[in-house]
Amino acid sequence: MTESNDWNAKIIEEFRAHGGRVGGHFEGAPLLLLNSIGARSGKERVSPLMYQAVGDAYAVFASKGGAPSHPDWYHNLIATPDITIEVGTLTVPVRARIADGVERDSIWETQKQRYPGFADYEASTTRQIPVVILEPVS
Repeated sequence: MTESNDWNAKIIEEFRAHGGRVGGHFEGAPLLLLNSIGARSGKERVSPLMYQAVGDAYAVFASKGGAPSHPDWYHNLIATPDITIEVGTLTVPVRARIADGVERDSIWETQKQRYPGFADYEASTTRQIPVVILEPVS
């Protein structure tokens, strides 16, 4: 297991053990678990992500810490947009879509204001960081 996978595994375990609350780096931040299907492997993947509530939906950010490429979970959502997320103690079926234009810019600016680390990620890369909207489905 890589160091990054081990770090994520600890966050996932803490999230599930404490009803969606975690300490450390994410303490007090809105966090969800994204349950996606690997685009190449077909295996279930779980990614802890900060989110922003947007009406009844959830916005997540494919920042990958400012890396030059999108995170794997982003590619997974493009391939299979119908997934589930865990928010607190709830499991919510959602459909992912990529925000663009004014919608994307407004959500992204709010995220940078609330959590300035996202502005640092943006400054570290030449790519536009995608904003993904996770809309609940019945």
